Amino acid sequence: MPEETPLERERRGKVARWRADGREPYPWEFPGRVDTAVVRAACAGLAPGADDPARSFRVGGRLRIVRQHGRTAFADLEDLAGPLQLILRVDELGESAYRSWLADLDPGDILGADGSPALSRRGEPSLLVRSLTLLAKAITPPPEKFHGLQDVEERLRRRYVDLLSSEAVRRRFRVRSLLLRAIREHFDAAGFLEVETPVLERVASGAAAQPFVTRSNYLDAEVQLRIAEELPLKRLLVGGLERVYEIGKVFRNEDLDSIHAPEFTELEAYWAYADYHDMRRFLEGLYERLAARTVELLPDDPEVARAAGRFRPPFATLDFVESLEARSGIPDILGKSREELRALARAAGSTVPDGSSTGTFLDKLFEHYVEPSIDRVTFVVDFPTATTPLAKRHRAKPGRVERFEVFAPGMELANAYTELTDPDEQEERFRSQLGERGDDRYAYDADFVEALRYGLPPTTGIGFGIDRLVMALLGLSSIKDAILFPPVRER
Repeated sequence: MPEETPLERERRGKVARWRADGREPYPWEFPGRVDTAVVRAACAGLAPGADDPARSFRVGGRLRIVRQHGRTAFADLEDLAGPLQLILRVDELGESAYRSWLADLDPGDILGADGSPALSRRGEPSLLVRSLTLLAKAITPPPEKFHGLQDVEERLRRRYVDLLSSEAVRRRFRVRSLLLRAIREHFDAAGFLEVETPVLERVASGAAAQPFVTRSNYLDAEVQLRIAEELPLKRLLVGGLERVYEIGKVFRNEDLDSIHAPEFTELEAYWAYADYHDMRRFLEGLYERLAARTVELLPDDPEVARAAGRFRPPFATLDFVESLEARSGIPDILGKSREELRALARAAGSTVPDGSSTGTFLDKLFEHYVEPSIDRVTFVVDFPTATTPLAKRHRAKPGRVERFEVFAPGMELANAYTELTDPDEQEERFRSQLGERGDDRYAYDADFVEALRYGLPPTTGIGFGIDRLVMALLGLSSIKDAILFPPVRER
């Protein structure tokens, strides 16, 4: 811990003085508090310079600044609902208390105030204070209000300081929380059950990703942090839970960049007796709802208005194979061998290992030739079978599966299938991938194949990252700005 500054030592001295006087600078509670918006609303209708002594409110928040003008002082208090001016007067507090509070208060302190709604002479909604309560003495002063916390790494490493110094950051993460609530409401209203599945698994499967590996002392076995929620959720449909979803953390032992994080929040949902056409219509309704909610929460942000506007249906549609052949000029893409696709991917600048799967090379070609041209929210549909081990073969297009992904400019947002329900075909695909890749990135999950033998109804499923969706809806350029505590390297 760095050595305390003179200002911090001065503030710590105030704590010692309070305790020597028998006063507690860190009390246990502050009941009866309302947020600042309640007081601001109560000031409506008051004339400038007037107060309403018949009404009383108690507020609490962080002190930003105190400005003294003789026998009156004005303090700016801020909570999550916004700022509120406190009016401190000698004739309300008493001479001794007034002088003592002005000497003891510092920017950053958590302060409670009781008083009446008032409108300052300049028309500022305020609280005319009758009594004050110190709720927490801030030893370390907050960052200077105008500049805030400038170092990007420090903003991420000490998110609490970033939050207390920036109303915009607090607002952003409040909106994220409310969007999560809207997502849950959308699924709940459609009859989905929210469930929880294991984070620690014997075999982390359901995605092409490297897992984090640890060890269970109890099981005396190696376990992996999940890379997806898919297979446990589909087991629940085998058991008769017909519509389920989960919002939770998943972990992939890979890089952190502007759209990837090794720990992120994912939603996966599975819907029995439906297919990917049903899921597409459902997702369009969800996007429309979230776009409207985002603009409602941030009505004065033009970037949010532009970003949210991209999520209003109808959305564009691209066929994976047709768009790839058209953009790349490569004919008969499905007829190419893995070696040919590897050469084509290398020519397009791909650096994935030579032993990668056929599906990986197809994905890299699509990423190079098609994704840069996507300039609005777009459904990419009907992927090659080799790209997708858990999706059902297309009922009308040979060599394809019933799958769609949703893309926004610069990133993929969601992935959905008509699910593969044939246990023998699933086992064959698992074994084919293991043989082709020579590693366990698409790990063979024998228990899941066994579960399918009990019978999985016709099913559609979807997965999407909450962090990327928040990025896209708010017009953010980095996933780190959508995650409260993103991983950051040591100093």
